Amino acid sequence: MTESQGREIAISAMDLTKRYGSGNTEVLAMRNVSMTIHSAEVVALLGPSGSGKSTFLTAVGLINPPTSGSISIRGQKVLDGESALVNLRSFRRRHIGFIFQKSNLIPFLTAIENVQVAMQLNGQAARVSRQRALELMDYLGIADRASNLPAMLSGGQQQRVAVARALANHPSVILADEPTAALDGHRGRQVMELFAKVAREQGAAVIVVTHDHRALDVFDTIYEMEDGVITKPTHSRSAVSGSSD
Repeated sequence: MTESQGREIAISAMDLTKRYGSGNTEVLAMRNVSMTIHSAEVVALLGPSGSGKSTFLTAVGLINPPTSGSISIRGQKVLDGESALVNLRSFRRRHIGFIFQKSNLIPFLTAIENVQVAMQLNGQAARVSRQRALELMDYLGIADRASNLPAMLSGGQQQRVAVARALANHPSVILADEPTAALDGHRGRQVMELFAKVAREQGAAVIVVTHDHRALDVFDTIYEMEDGVITKPTHSRSAVSGSSD
């Protein structure tokens, strides 16, 4: 029995294609890409720049719908091609946490307020959201920066705040685009291990687009993408460790 058998399918992306332009100017950024990810599974997506990784991530994250294909999350079909079957903004807030290469913090809010705002948009009480934010910031080693504005933080500290914000609402799906690009090796591995911990403890499905090969042993499944096409998994955590499930 494989590790994924018996788990709920968290993300089902089927035959995703994304075209930009038309005729002689058409660019095919993604071609018939399919991927199924189960709850508590941590997936890495590798590939050169321009291979379509971010296009896939923003499609699955309901930010940039595909031209064709379908996406289901937690068994609910949410996109059929470019047609939305749910309120995408509301669905994203409830089910998906994002981490991008740039932190995209709100400049006039403190670090802890940047984490809290994600919870308050979902109606969480200020006291509860502050406690959750402090716990996450402490885990990521930035609790002492809670009252600082983003301009007072280093690039790595800003990204750790962004990670805390993405995890704030206990999302069922976490999508990260080069989340360790601004972090040193130690902190980068901590972030990757945090993704694995959240997946195991909360049943979240995690996709990480990364060029960082130092922590690939953290992932259950590793895919590669090139020229808009995704490969089958190259190896998994069990293959790396030599264990069998």
